Parts: sequence; structure tokens; C-alpha cells
Amino acid sequence: MERPLPYRLVPRSLDEVIGQDRVIKVLKAFVSQKFLPSMVFYGPPGVGKTLVARLLAQEMKAQLLELNAATSGVKELRDAIDKVMTVRKMGFKSILFVDEMYHFNKLQQDILMPYLERGDITLIATTIHSPFHEINAPIISRVLVLTFEPLSPDHLRKIALRAMEDERGLGGRGVSLSEDALDLLVRLSAGDARALLQRLEASFFIALSNNKKTIDRKDVELASDVNIVYDRDADMHYRIISAFIKSMRGSDPDATLYWLARLISGGEDPRFIARRIVICAAEDVGNADPMALVVATSAMEAVERIGMPEARIPLAQAALYVALAPKSNSAYRGIESALEDVRGGEIQDVPKHLHPGSPDYKYPHDYPDSFVDQEYMVRRRTYYFPSKWEKGVVKK
Repeated sequence: MERPLPYRLVPRSLDEVIGQDRVIKVLKAFVSQKFLPSMVFYGPPGVGKTLVARLLAQEMKAQLLELNAATSGVKELRDAIDKVMTVRKMGFKSILFVDEMYHFNKLQQDILMPYLERGDITLIATTIHSPFHEINAPIISRVLVLTFEPLSPDHLRKIALRAMEDERGLGGRGVSLSEDALDLLVRLSAGDARALLQRLEASFFIALSNNKKTIDRKDVELASDVNIVYDRDADMHYRIISAFIKSMRGSDPDATLYWLARLISGGEDPRFIARRIVICAAEDVGNADPMALVVATSAMEAVERIGMPEARIPLAQAALYVALAPKSNSAYRGIESALEDVRGGEIQDVPKHLHPGSPDYKYPHDYPDSFVDQEYMVRRRTYYFPSKWEKGVVKK
């Protein structure tokens, strides 16, 4: 049997990688200077983290020793470090590649510390969770973190079209891909190239089984095993997402549930839905009800842990909570205004009494109600305008 399409279509060099332009630009600069720092690749599944690590090792002419943190313990890690160091002592470049680094506990991560400190090994690790939360701070301070973004619709389209043209993929077999089918594949893949190629390959064989020369929307629907209810117009996908967000913002629980159902039935990635609920909780509810963000982030974690179809329930709970909560966008407007000032050149010095160890600093808890009148900025600027729902705010 043939290897899976994502395996067959692996790029042969960094130049062939589609997407992650900023990361690839940085890595190609390193290759040109024969510079190879320890790094952590952070991003969602299916965006090329492992692929890029392998291509980088290939272009740097370095041996890549791969280890999966989910299935490796202390012994396997120490053995891998010894092998990497042995290769280096022989005068060759070597890289220790640790996939899913967040599975290592603190002790396992600490094993790497002295080797990174002395430069005995070059580490490339991957994580789908924030490295600043899941990886020990001393390691983070000794590596370069590169963020891999979900692939854009344009990037996914290019990958699908390459698969249809390249003879390593599905090219040369007399089957084409309709625009409707391509649009649906891109939407269902939610930034994940691996998911895109797996669905494309399944759709290809469904079309062949019916003696068809074109993969159409129905083939993709069958391959995706979902009840597609999006309009054939690709823009409808984005309209439904927009309606869902605006229904939560507008405090309409029934519309919120309806548009959520449309997203779920249409095969939308539940992780994408969860992210939109979290953003809405922070942007539109904010400090009017801080629990909205807690509920939304808990739902996002539940989606990761339990998957569909059960994940529809915490998604509905979180979306309803956000829809029914009082609203305030003071945090969103405040940070946007402050960022605009900083980018526009409003760069202030830190007041001397706020410097570490300054004897002139007034400790608020030494005063009634834990408040004392003192300046925290050289030039007073106002960014925070609380809504009527936000209580306990002391404003000068």
C-alpha cells in the first residue's frame, strides 16, 4: 500500500515549505551563517513543526536524534543525550529533537539544563501548549522560541493544489479537484495541513470508487463524516462565525446556540470555536464578569481533553455564559489605546520611587484601605474607562 499522502508530499527543503514565512526566514538566515541555536517550536498540530526541524537538520548537515516526550522517560532521555554528545565528539553536528516537550515533568526537563548551559547539546523541542507555562523557565531563558501559526486559507489551498499536481501526491492520475470541494477542504482543515491532506486523499478514493474524474463537494462531505450545512458560498462560513460572535456580544442566548449548532454541524474545528468564545469573554465581557473568561478557558481545556461529540456541551455552556453575562470592553479598549501610545512614541521613564529597593516607595498595604496617593507614571495618561458593572475600582 502507498504511504499516506501527508508523508509522500513532505517538502524536500525549507524553500518548498508553504506557510510559516517568518519562521522559515529566520531559519534560512541561521543556515546561511551555519548558526544553530537551541530552539522551541510552539504551535498547533499540523502546521509543520516536526517537518521543519527535520529539514533544518538536513540543511545544516546535522544528525537529528528524535525523542517523543509522551513515550520516553528519564533513561531514554539520558541515553539520547549521550548519543548526541558522542556524535559531537566525533566532529559531526547533532541535534536532540524532543517532540511534545510539554509531556516531560520538571525533573525530566531539569536533566537538560547543564547540557544546555554548557552548550554540550543543541535542542529543538516542540509543544502545542504555551512553552512559557509548560516548559521550565531556566530552559526557556536558554532557547529561542519560534511560534508557528495555523496555516492560512491561502496556504492550505496551495498545499491542496500541489498535492493534486505533484506525482508524489495525486498528480498524473487523471482526477481533478473542484473549487467547491477545495473551499470545503480548506474550511474543514482549520489551519492544519495534515488534516487537509488526509481528507483530500480520502475524497480522492471516494471519487475513484464512483468512476468520477473530479473530486466534488459530496466526496469531501463523505470523507469528513459530518453533516455539512454551510452554504455553497465560501463566504457563508465566515458569516456564520461572525453571527455567532455577535450573538454572544449582543446577549442573545438563543441565537448564540443556533449559530453554535451551525458551526458544529458544519464540521468546524471545536478548538477554533473555543478560541472564539475565549476571545469574546475577554473582549466583550471583561471585568464586568471576570468568571466569563474562567468558564471559557475551562471549556477550551475540556475540548482538548474530551473531544467531539461530547465537547459540544462545554462549548454550549461557555457560549451561553458569555452571552448572558454583563458586558464591558474596557480591557480591550484600554490595551489598544495604551499600545497605540507606545507605538506612537510615548516612552516614559520609570519613576524613581518605583525602582527596585527605593526607600521612597509607599507600600499601599501600610495605609487605610490599602491605598495611598502616589504617582505610577511620569506623565499621567488615562486608558481605563470602567463600565457601570465594574466595581471596586479606585480612580484618581
